[in-house]
Amino acid sequence: MKISGFTIAWNVEKYDYPFLESIKAILPICDEFIVNVGKSEDNTLGLVKSLNDPKIKIIETVWDPKARKDELSYQTNIALKECKGDWAFYVQADELIHEADLPRLKKLMTKHLHDEDVDAFRFKWLHFFGSYHRYRIDGAWFQKQDRIIRNNGTMESCIDAWTFQRKDGKPLRRVKTDCLLYHYGWVHPGEIMTQKRVVAEYFYAPPALTEKQKKEVYDYGDLNRFAPYFGSHPAVMKDLISVHSLSAKDWRDIERRYWWHPMKQLKARYKTSRRVKADLGT
Repeated sequence: MKISGFTIAWNVEKYDYPFLESIKAILPICDEFIVNVGKSEDNTLGLVKSLNDPKIKIIETVWDPKARKDELSYQTNIALKECKGDWAFYVQADELIHEADLPRLKKLMTKHLHDEDVDAFRFKWLHFFGSYHRYRIDGAWFQKQDRIIRNNGTMESCIDAWTFQRKDGKPLRRVKTDCLLYHYGWVHPGEIMTQKRVVAEYFYAPPALTEKQKKEVYDYGDLNRFAPYFGSHPAVMKDLISVHSLSAKDWRDIERRYWWHPMKQLKARYKTSRRVKADLGT
């Protein structure tokens, strides 16, 4: 069995993505890793090259900003076409897999290698917000996603690259992994988060930002309105988490408020199944 990792990258240094950590996290179980690097305004290409790993294959492309959200799935499919493995394992620049889950994932891929009734493997999306110790479960935030697909040419990236679909239009046949997909796209300094929201508005077309919102430092608000996370993070994130001041402050508050919580005592990698129906805003 051969496993191909793949991703796309554009201005990852400028927007503070944990991009190298994202690749390093799953590289141990990958036989190759395809990185589609769009021409950037920063040192994105240099960062990828700095990994200096023979498994990594770099594709250099020029993205078309006029294509907007369609460009993201288009560029993802360029990377997917270069994958040679039986399975293609996709991670975005701000998504990580915990090293403790790698053996389980490899075992599942091995088990279903010849099971043509399995197209993809599904993860529980864990959206961290403001702090590395808070995550969102409200209705506006999707909570599950497919990130490993059978690499037989029948599937493609779609919907601004956040998911996959079968080319024949039939629904994906999935296996639930029960593994967490750690999403860090909303854990940045307020200044960078403002810039990212402006770019996201262009590519993803969310509700329009006001001119004031495009200029002011983003404020995460009261983090206590979000669920606390007591478990560990992927080991490659240790240094980034250790210097994040808002997370340090938030953890002190969590320790005071939740000293009694059993999940805190167990340090469990746990995500509640409870959903908040109302959108609490971004």
